Amino acid sequence: MSDSIVAMIPAWAAVLLGGVLGVLIGSFIGAALVRLPEGRSVLRGRSSCDSCGARLGPFELVPLLSFIMQRGCCRHCGAAIDPWQTAAEAGGALVGVAAVLVAGDAWAMLWAALLGWQLLLLALLDLRHFWLPNRLVALLALSGLAHGLWLYGTGADLLYEVLVGGALGFSGLTVVALTYRALRGRDGLGAGDAKLLGAIGLWIGPAGVIATLLGGSLVAILGAVGLLVAGRRVGAHTALPLGSALALAGWVVALLSGL
Repeated sequence: MSDSIVAMIPAWAAVLLGGVLGVLIGSFIGAALVRLPEGRSVLRGRSSCDSCGARLGPFELVPLLSFIMQRGCCRHCGAAIDPWQTAAEAGGALVGVAAVLVAGDAWAMLWAALLGWQLLLLALLDLRHFWLPNRLVALLALSGLAHGLWLYGTGADLLYEVLVGGALGFSGLTVVALTYRALRGRDGLGAGDAKLLGAIGLWIGPAGVIATLLGGSLVAILGAVGLLVAGRRVGAHTALPLGSALALAGWVVALLSGL
């Protein structure tokens, strides 16, 4: 995409385009959030109400707008629309808008949005199901390699910023997990967390991995504090979605780095 063409688009139109595209991607992410854990195809099958099974028409599938117009309920049975779907659509729009506002040029916008939407799906899957599917993490890793090849070519920078970043992300959390298991006699981290940080490392390099790990740890701590404030008990056996925290921190680090 030529930057000269993008420069001809008014700033407000670019932001609007990013938001509209983002909310459409977010709608797809919301469907994946429900269907993937059930082993169903995301690409095939018509959308239906989760409560009554009624097939949804075109006007009931407009992201966010349908939720507002129907006051958050299915018009067939009155059941509440899954708030996770709405969160996915809003999150997708936020990713699209942020990519336009923060990224430095047209290609950086596209890469930032691609990374953000992938991390959004993984974050929501981990937050809701404590699940980081290997195939989605692998797709994130492959797109990170593609981004590295586009950015650095095949020189030494590719080896350091991409491959070393991926290796550091994976090995760093793997060592932490093995050490915890040796000291406590049980698992403290999910196997998917190390794979996720490794995939993120392919996008943002070793320095970004360190920043992501620190930021993700802070987000996880704030999440635990939030549970305590809400009256939930938090202890050594409380499961926390570290992958979600890493995904959020990783995307922020990527945006700040300019991709």
